Amino acid sequence: MSKSKLVIYGSLLFVLFAVISCRQSNPNYQLDAAQPIYFANSVSNLTDIIVHDIFSPPVASRVYAYPCVAAYEALLPAHPNKKSMAKQLNGLKEVPKPADNQSYCYPVASLTAFQKVAKQLIFSEDKMTAYETHLMEAIDTIGIPAKVMEASKNYGTQVAEHILSWASADHYNETRSAPKYSINNDAGTWKPTPPAYMEGIEPSWKKIRPMVLVDADQFVPPPPPQFSMQKNSLFYQQTLEVYEAVKQARQEEEDIARFWDCNPYVMNQTGHVMFATKKITPGGHWMGITSIACKQAKVDLMQTVEAHALVSIALFDAFISCWDEKYRSQLIRPETVINEHLDANWMPILQTPPFPEYTSGHSVISTAAAIALTQLFGNNFTFTDDVEVKYGLPERNFKSFKEASAEAAISRLYGGIHYMPAITYGVKQGEQVGNFIVEKISLNN
Repeated sequence: MSKSKLVIYGSLLFVLFAVISCRQSNPNYQLDAAQPIYFANSVSNLTDIIVHDIFSPPVASRVYAYPCVAAYEALLPAHPNKKSMAKQLNGLKEVPKPADNQSYCYPVASLTAFQKVAKQLIFSEDKMTAYETHLMEAIDTIGIPAKVMEASKNYGTQVAEHILSWASADHYNETRSAPKYSINNDAGTWKPTPPAYMEGIEPSWKKIRPMVLVDADQFVPPPPPQFSMQKNSLFYQQTLEVYEAVKQARQEEEDIARFWDCNPYVMNQTGHVMFATKKITPGGHWMGITSIACKQAKVDLMQTVEAHALVSIALFDAFISCWDEKYRSQLIRPETVINEHLDANWMPILQTPPFPEYTSGHSVISTAAAIALTQLFGNNFTFTDDVEVKYGLPERNFKSFKEASAEAAISRLYGGIHYMPAITYGVKQGEQVGNFIVEKISLNN
C-alpha cells in the first residue's frame, strides 16, 4: 500500500473513531433522545399506514391504543412520579421492570415498544419497517452508548411483548370469524347504502374487551324514535329535518360536513369503475388534534405520550360503547328512508358509511376524546386544526376541544347521514364514556 493511501486510510479510521467516540461521550443523550417529535412522528406515520390499509374506524382505534399504552409503560421507569396503567386497564397485568444493574435510555425503549406493537396490528409491515429504520438512524446520531442502546431496545421489546399478549385476549381474533350482519326487510332496519352497498362493518365489536369501561353496554342511550312515516310522527319530522338540512345547506355547513367526514370507505364511481378515496378515520383525526395540542403546549415527551395514550383509550372504549348501540337498534339511515319515501333523487352531502345509524359514532368518540384532552390541557385551549390539510381540506380554528367535538357532532346532520337524536344522545353517550375514563385512570403518584 502506498504512503498516500496509508495516510488516507489512517485519516478515515481516525474520523470513524472520532465519530464513535463523540457518540459515546455525548453527556446529553438522555435529553436529546427525549424530544417529543420522535414520538409525534411515529404516531403520524401510524396514521398514514392506517389510511393506506383502510382500517375501519373501530379497528383503527385498536391500532392506536395498544402501541400508545406500550409507549407509556416503556417510558414509565424514567418518571417515578407517574403511575402504571397496569391493573387500571381491564386485564393488563404488571408490566416487566427493567434490570437494576443496567443503564437505559427510556425514550428509545418507548419508541421501540410503540413500533413493535404497531407492526403487529397493521397489514403494511414493510412501511412500518422502513419508517423504523429511518427513525433509528436518526436516533443513532444522538450518541447513545451502544450498550445502553441495546438494553433500551431489548426492554422496549419486552414491554411490547407484554402488551401484545394482553391485546391477544381482547376477543379481536374471535370476532374475525363472527357472523356477518343479517339484512332483513323489517321497516326501519338498516340496509346497505349506495354506491358500494357494503355490508355492515364490525357487527360484533361490542364483544371486544373495553380498556376502562366495565362492559360495552355500560352507557346505553335511550332508544331512537320508533320508525314511522306518518306525517305527524316524530321519526318523520326528524327525517324531514335531515332532508331539508341538505337541501338548504349553506357553504359553511357543507364545509363543516366535509371537514369532519373522516370516512375511510368513500367510493367513487366512473362508469362501471369504482375506486376508493382513502381518508383518515374519526379516531385518526382526534389523534392528530392530540399531537397539535402537545406541540402547541410545548409539553415534554412523557406528557406527549400520556396524552396520546389517554385519548386513544377514550377512543377505543367510545367505539365499543357506540357500536354496541348501533347493532342493538339497527336503525335505518336517512338516505334509505328519504330515497324510498320522500325523494328518489335526494343524496346526502357525505357518503353514508356502512353501518347502522344510531348513535352517531363521531358524536360519541369526538366527545369522549375532547373530555380526555380537556382533562389534560384545560377548557379554553385555542388551537388550529390542520389535520385534514394533507387530505385537501383547509384549516379550522377552535376555542376549545369541546367546541371542536360539538362541531364534529353537528356535522353529521349537515352531511345528511344522521338524524338529530343520534347526535344529541351520541354526545351524551360520549360524555359518559369520557368522564368515566378520566375519573377511573390515575396516572400521577
